[in-house]
Amino acid sequence: MAISIHTTALPHLDPDESVAFYRDALGFEVRSDVGQGAMRWITVGEPGQPDVSILLAPPVTDPGVTDQERQTILEMMAKGTHGWILLAADDLDEAFERAVGAGAEVVQEPVDQPYGSRDCAFRDPAGNLVRIQQRG
Repeated sequence: MAISIHTTALPHLDPDESVAFYRDALGFEVRSDVGQGAMRWITVGEPGQPDVSILLAPPVTDPGVTDQERQTILEMMAKGTHGWILLAADDLDEAFERAVGAGAEVVQEPVDQPYGSRDCAFRDPAGNLVRIQQRG
């Protein structure tokens, strides 16, 4: 039996800003966009990996979440401590320059880490941390 990663979810606050970030800064394609207004579920992914996606979803739509929990989640998103993802690029410097050119908020420029990898980091429009690691 083989199990693979199909989709991971990150919250968005503004669907149009999120689409622009993942499309323009990271080069992902939009695969689906359903709903309307702020209540949109958008699937994006790297064109060469059609079986792996990121679902950009409205935060805390579960009716079982209390108002206090909802507020805590929104505060964590604002601080950038709620959602994150680790991506890999064949050319980290090129990926970094593309993201910077698209106006991404830089958290960390490319750097060699003491644990052996080289990576950089950005925040998406919802505050999610997006780390990109040099592949290979």
